[in-house]
Amino acid sequence: MRDYLIPPHGGRLVQRIASSKGREFWEEKIPELESISLNSREISDVLMIGIGAFSPLEGFLTEKDYIPVVEEMRLHNGVVWSIPITLSVTEEEKKKIMREEVIGLKDTQGEIFALLFLEDIYTYDREREAERVFRTTSPEHPGVNYLYQQGEYLVGGRILLLRELYPEEFRSYWFTPYQTREIFQKKGWRRVVGFQTRNPIHRAHEYIIKTAMEIVDGLFLNPLVGETKKGDIPARVRIKCYEVLLERYFPQGRVFMGVYGAAMRYAGPREAILHALVRKNFGCSHFIVGRDHAGVGGFYGPFDAQRIFDEFPPEDIGIIPLFFDNAFYCRRCQEMKTVKTCPHPPDAHLSFSGSRVRELLRANQVPPPEFTRPEVANVLLKWWREEGGIS
Repeated sequence: MRDYLIPPHGGRLVQRIASSKGREFWEEKIPELESISLNSREISDVLMIGIGAFSPLEGFLTEKDYIPVVEEMRLHNGVVWSIPITLSVTEEEKKKIMREEVIGLKDTQGEIFALLFLEDIYTYDREREAERVFRTTSPEHPGVNYLYQQGEYLVGGRILLLRELYPEEFRSYWFTPYQTREIFQKKGWRRVVGFQTRNPIHRAHEYIIKTAMEIVDGLFLNPLVGETKKGDIPARVRIKCYEVLLERYFPQGRVFMGVYGAAMRYAGPREAILHALVRKNFGCSHFIVGRDHAGVGGFYGPFDAQRIFDEFPPEDIGIIPLFFDNAFYCRRCQEMKTVKTCPHPPDAHLSFSGSRVRELLRANQVPPPEFTRPEVANVLLKWWREEGGIS
């Protein structure tokens, strides 16, 4: 079958998963290896590298790639890459591993699930990374706060997955880029639009998704299920919201859902670039970038995540970004609109903030249908009643 899909970023889809023979070989050597323990975000980064979602990365950045990524949003070979994917260690851990060639990477249960072929150990400037990547040095920013708590050194080198740590509750939605590309090919999709979400899909999201679907063959709904900040709706609740919405309000043959196992960085513009490149690796030709994509707490302008794409020649990104304004329900149009298509004044526009929705849930009230589909509202209200909205 001829491959009509967009090429992966960097021209080659990476796969750093051990074969059965390779796994047997390395498992015999595990007792001899020095090892370090990873947190949930680091584990998800290893998984994303291993399955090829972070292609062309084959491991954690060495210093020769880290510096140009932080400063110029490019790897040392010139390929666009906007977020430093790094692994930090403490002084004590550095002393333990500095003479090793291969290091075991432990999961949260203390079991080695991957290997790091150590190439580099180097110091770095956390404030400089915060300033360049997050556009702020404030520890109030969750991404910056995480960065400031990292170890003093970064280690770089290729990784090898010995075990894929699937998120068990989302196993049926877990697909590698190799698998999604094969699925899109079998469906006959050449133009695929990707949508990244870490929130339930409300009417505004639904409007922009369906608008984008008018110009492509299919939608890849790719919700993030990795680590998010405190207060975000749990992934399992969001997945239930997507399921009821897709079942009743989307054409069955034109939508495919698979989860994205990475953690949120809340890096706004830079993370929008990363999200686009990842979906390119999954086989998407188009990617939706909405208002304040990957933003948090007012640290970015509402359209900064769209403007950043203008900093690159289109061929260096490869995937086509689709930019959308904030959508709302217009009482006079009696349908979903944006300021680009609605002629009526703001007092005719009905939009709901996340805080307003939480107020309604606390009051045991269903959010109105102009904001969210009743089936989605019922899922959210059930969660709130049973668990008090605690993630």
